[in-house]
Amino acid sequence: MRYGAVRDHGIVVALAGIVVALSLSTGTFLTTGNLVNVLDQAVVVGLLACGMTLCIICGVFDLSVSAVLAVSAVVAVLVTRSAGAPAGYAAGIATGTLMGTVTGLVVALSRVHSFIATLALSIVYRGLAVVITGGAIVYPHARQLDAFQTLSLPTVLGGVTAPTLILAGVAAACWLLLARTTFGRAVHAVGGNPEAARLSGIRIAPVRVAVFAISGACAGTAGLVLTTRAGSAQAGLGTLLELTAIAAVVIGGTSILGGEGAVWRCLVGVAILTLISNGFNLLGWDPTYKQVIEGLLILAAVTLDRLPRRRAWTSPGR
Repeated sequence: MRYGAVRDHGIVVALAGIVVALSLSTGTFLTTGNLVNVLDQAVVVGLLACGMTLCIICGVFDLSVSAVLAVSAVVAVLVTRSAGAPAGYAAGIATGTLMGTVTGLVVALSRVHSFIATLALSIVYRGLAVVITGGAIVYPHARQLDAFQTLSLPTVLGGVTAPTLILAGVAAACWLLLARTTFGRAVHAVGGNPEAARLSGIRIAPVRVAVFAISGACAGTAGLVLTTRAGSAQAGLGTLLELTAIAAVVIGGTSILGGEGAVWRCLVGVAILTLISNGFNLLGWDPTYKQVIEGLLILAAVTLDRLPRRRAWTSPGR
């Protein structure tokens, strides 16, 4: 129980501690402009982390999400050039969902470990992005640029941008899916004990394909956010963001072994990573040390996750 309490509430205490420390050490942290900026910075990783949370709880990894993000962004721009911004938006998200479904089918049919299969597919998808773009940066037509970038504009809610609201909506949908549906219970069951889930009548492969499809949809949405901010897309967009998303999920307390976790945890993990980065910028610290801190946080989170399991298996009753 003690370790469960640490995992449940330790991340919230850590987040509160970072907020207090930054509030006391700099006069600009609590300004409206900086807080809006922090929320905006968290969006892309937050979207990827929401999809990654479902995957990890289900017992699989999706290392292809940043490549899916890039292809979705490129498709969104190209469709915008020929059919307008609304069609481009829809095409970007649909592309991510389709690619996520393909990833899930490959993992399910090949029976290769998801870590290896999605790593290989990420290389394939990056290559596809290069083929589509010819290695160049793609842009909407000049007359379409303002409409295309509408998604990234501030709203009337204190300057909070539309992508921040999109993240809130996606996170709420993922939370409802995990916590309030039969599918969510199946995701937890498959990640916790696949054999027991199979014996209880749960079809494992469709559940895993579904979480990959959701992860792809989140990646497609993240790609749309990135490309509307920049007004362009390229094959190298979002490189290595999948590792940051996994870090946020793990730091948030979702079990790396599957079966346990929650969407709110990943959002806290995203907030911690974003605030660390923001703090380094505000205080003018060397960003090299930020990577050291993030690595130590991941190590601590994984250790706390494994420790109670290790104690259970070494208890006298075993």
